[in-house]
Amino acid sequence: MPGTAEEHPARLTDAQVAEVLALAREADSVELKMTVPDSHRRAAAVALGVDPLDAQIRQVYFFDTPDLALNAAGVVVRARRVQGRGDDSVVKLRPVVPATVQKLRSSDNLVVEVDAMPGGFVCSASMKGTLGTKDVQDVAAGRKGIRSLYSKEQRQFYRAHAPEGVELDDLSILGPITVFKLKLHPPELRMRLIAELWFYPDGSRIVELSAKSLPAEAFQAAAELRAFLATKGLDLSGEQQTKTKTALEFFSSELAEEQRAQPAHGPA
Repeated sequence: MPGTAEEHPARLTDAQVAEVLALAREADSVELKMTVPDSHRRAAAVALGVDPLDAQIRQVYFFDTPDLALNAAGVVVRARRVQGRGDDSVVKLRPVVPATVQKLRSSDNLVVEVDAMPGGFVCSASMKGTLGTKDVQDVAAGRKGIRSLYSKEQRQFYRAHAPEGVELDDLSILGPITVFKLKLHPPELRMRLIAELWFYPDGSRIVELSAKSLPAEAFQAAAELRAFLATKGLDLSGEQQTKTKTALEFFSSELAEEQRAQPAHGPA
């Protein structure tokens, strides 16, 4: 069973390291991720030279049932509006063993990736799609159905893994969440560093730093990134937050509150 990001001990066990190596050998890429705790956000921004005016603005929408049946089945359905670019959509399966999607690996739209964070990891398979600049907005406004955001290939991938009877157009819209994304190029680091700030409707925030590497270079990249952050006085090895899980749980709770607030319609 591929590891998940729900448990975050300080270090991976030997068995987990072996599992990550096995997954990485079958993956297209490895993404190193870590969240910045509230107490470190300002220091991290200064240390990394973050300028929010350089950020690309995004709006992220998730689609699931009110009780998060897709999430329970390991399926994530998402669409994004991206400033200065077309919209995009994805159907993601996680955790996943790469061999289970081997027949689909010939598709240019399928990406198998290992996300690694302090004390945890998860392998995912994402079927991606590109959209026009108004497509997600049309769905959010109710002018089009959710199904319209997904290609035939994505819909087939969805049907193969979603719970039986849960159709795309039956899902609830969970969002949007506003995201600021910045690309950082520290001269001391060979890899590009991505900073994302997720703004949740209740005022809470998650700041995540990430960097991608080739699977064969993942452990070297992780060591370099950890050393770089240490020189900046940043220790991000503590408890990690997950952006998607936080978003799904927030909007699911919001839907439940709205349903409870609706007056009951009994017999006249």
